[in-house]
Amino acid sequence: MSHDPWRMGFHLMPPAGWLNDPNGLCQLGDTYHVFHQYSPDWPKQGAPRGWGHFWSHDLVHWQGRSRGFAIVPDTADEASGAYSGCAAPFEGGARLYYTGNVKEPGDFDYVRAGRRSAQILIEATADPAAPGGLSLGEKNVLLRNTDYPAFCTRHVRDPKVWREDGSWWMLLGARDLDDCGLVLVLSSKDGLAWRNSGTIRTTKPFGFMWECPDRIALDGREWLSVCPQGMENRPWANGVRDQSGYLPLSKGETLGRTGATELDADLFRLWDHGFDFYAPQSFVDESGRTILIGWMGMPEAGFAGAPDDMTWCHCLTVPREVVAGKDGALLQRPVHELEALRGMRHELVGNGSLTLGEHRADVLLAHPEGPLELLLDDALVVCWDGAELALRFTDKAVGCGRAERTAACDDLRNLRILVDSSAIEIFANDGELTFATRWFPRLPTLTLSQRGQALLHIWEMGDGVAGTYE
Repeated sequence: MSHDPWRMGFHLMPPAGWLNDPNGLCQLGDTYHVFHQYSPDWPKQGAPRGWGHFWSHDLVHWQGRSRGFAIVPDTADEASGAYSGCAAPFEGGARLYYTGNVKEPGDFDYVRAGRRSAQILIEATADPAAPGGLSLGEKNVLLRNTDYPAFCTRHVRDPKVWREDGSWWMLLGARDLDDCGLVLVLSSKDGLAWRNSGTIRTTKPFGFMWECPDRIALDGREWLSVCPQGMENRPWANGVRDQSGYLPLSKGETLGRTGATELDADLFRLWDHGFDFYAPQSFVDESGRTILIGWMGMPEAGFAGAPDDMTWCHCLTVPREVVAGKDGALLQRPVHELEALRGMRHELVGNGSLTLGEHRADVLLAHPEGPLELLLDDALVVCWDGAELALRFTDKAVGCGRAERTAACDDLRNLRILVDSSAIEIFANDGELTFATRWFPRLPTLTLSQRGQALLHIWEMGDGVAGTYE
């Protein structure tokens, strides 16, 4: 695995098999935990899906299980998979809440019949001898289909749980019988026995299903993060069915105690404008930062997540710190800890090019004077024309089906590009705009060429996960 040219140095990827949604994100003591959806036997048809697990003390250097599950789908309530969920820190450990999925054999549509969705709890306790210092206890089913409102289909999943003012709250993504997406709100006194406390919808239909709901709370205001499905006809959706973004609540409203029930769909903003971003999840660390990690993949992509002969598929974004911006916007910036991987520094001024020995780099530019083009490996162009910021593949083989993505940008103040072998993340204007994409370069070296008058600071980047995948 160490000789895989597309293995990454600071993006988490599976040791083998398939990875998708980040789950159970938390910091417990001095350890950060990142669980994720995982199928170690991929690409075997029907490979079981459970949770994998990574842990770190600094968000840069990671350890993980060499192979196999942290949560195994081994009960009757998760026979078709241990699906997405969250972590709620509790008594020195964490409560892991997730959805057990079951698809009954037979001629069903698996929307209105034939599917069981159970919400399951595992108590994770501190144990220095266990992987990552966490020992996972028994599974307890808290909710089944009969516990959800009668207007719901069988699609109810992805719990997000938090505690506030002595109460426990849960968000669940759902699809109703009219094929409209929504979020269920549940409350509890102890985090074990739950009751329905309302719903969150939009002022007009907004997709047929909402996945991966999350709560962002910053500076006395809250946001609902959600992944609506059925969005391919929206003018900003690039023909893609599944999107990921957030909706601001009015000041004073919350997702829990004050019962926000209807949000303005026209205020929806994308988390990311790139090709590969979905199912983000956030957590608050012990310093008070809100940190978000997304899946660099898509449910129905239309382009390759793993070219031929790869033994693994997909990765996660770098941890991004989220801060409140203007007019209900949220800004995302790579956590500062990543700068510890910076090595030799180079400068590129005006028109010119630079070649690095490996495909890992941190590229920073400020105040470009006029239009700008930055070309990576003669295969991928990042360009700004004064009105739009664009990400464009000029080599179809390297893009594996990806072509172009754009975002409105009439003022480019700064740009940061993280290149990590087969992953690229772009942050513009202190995180007002982001683009995440996979690419699959064919050369062992990384060449950066500039057409414009900007000063680029370029750092070679180290490998924070060296040995993790051996």
